[in-house]
Amino acid sequence: MPERKIVLFGCGDIGPVHEPVADFSALAAPILAEADIRFGQCERVYSDRGALQIHSGGAHSRVPPHMASVFSDCGFDIVSMASNHAMDWGADAMLDTRDNLRARGIQTVGAGRNLDEARQPAIIERNGVRVAFLAYCTVLRDGYPATETQPGAAPLRAHTYYEPLEYQAGMPPRVVTIPHEGDLAAMIADIKAAKKSADVVVLSLHWGLHFIPRAIADYQPVVAKAAFASGADLILGGHAHAPKAIEVLDGKVCFYSLSNFIMSAPEASPNRKSVFEARFGTALDPEYPNLPYGMDAKRSLIAKAVLSKGGADSVSFLPLLIDTQLRPEVLRNGDPRFDDAVSFMEWVSEGFNHRFVVDQDEVGIVPG
Repeated sequence: MPERKIVLFGCGDIGPVHEPVADFSALAAPILAEADIRFGQCERVYSDRGALQIHSGGAHSRVPPHMASVFSDCGFDIVSMASNHAMDWGADAMLDTRDNLRARGIQTVGAGRNLDEARQPAIIERNGVRVAFLAYCTVLRDGYPATETQPGAAPLRAHTYYEPLEYQAGMPPRVVTIPHEGDLAAMIADIKAAKKSADVVVLSLHWGLHFIPRAIADYQPVVAKAAFASGADLILGGHAHAPKAIEVLDGKVCFYSLSNFIMSAPEASPNRKSVFEARFGTALDPEYPNLPYGMDAKRSLIAKAVLSKGGADSVSFLPLLIDTQLRPEVLRNGDPRFDDAVSFMEWVSEGFNHRFVVDQDEVGIVPG
């Protein structure tokens, strides 16, 4: 009897604020339909309730409930709500979003009514293969992490230190980041527990440095190694709004950032544009006024994993380019844009163990 295998597609950040929402999925939905399981990252809250938190990322992070149709239009089966925006409008809006997605038949992970619920895995079974999903967020403002008694996102926080590199006063220090010891221990325990009830564990991490090209924070490889050593089979990263490195650790693949999948935001004002470009070292693309996340924000990818009871048998990615209508388009081998996308991923993955192998329209990922 042949071994049972299924296909997982993992997509990046999702949360358009413009309508009509149905248009955004037109190019990608037929491709997504080919998978057995489809995963995405929720970047907005879908509610008419709540109050904007004073330290939130902006009022546009709450959109009308009907706009959650973007997830069902794409056929997503599972969505991470572990996001830096999950609590922008407070607990009511976050919980409304969770209920909205679940009412559409979409499972959620990474946020809940308390810490236990936020850390609870979602398990999906296809063709006899059980896949557990867990999700955590590093980039959380005060009051956003779930606690034993308060709603919020599942935390995987990090500490920042500044290490002097010169004896001269005023010289720029080296920025050092390390994972929060308690949060890391909790994640490890969750992975080990999930592995006992599932064949495969997929970990979603909303982490890292957004907008800044290529940069990976110190704590990220530390967390990835600990996750894989504990039994995770695949890491799907989000938050950066641009593709970041792909790394093979102990034979398992970490996508540090899948970039945007379907996103939009209000156009940046001239002042915000100048501040953005000075702070993050990347220009805003004038051809994408409603994708104001940097020149590489239009680049994206779909992670593809062939899963069996033994884990991830193979991992690859499908290169994407978001068009000026903000629709993700899967690129095909032979298209010069395909070659450009692969070259870009080689560039962002320099220094990380990997080797890319082009096979028709996919890019396989193996140890370097």
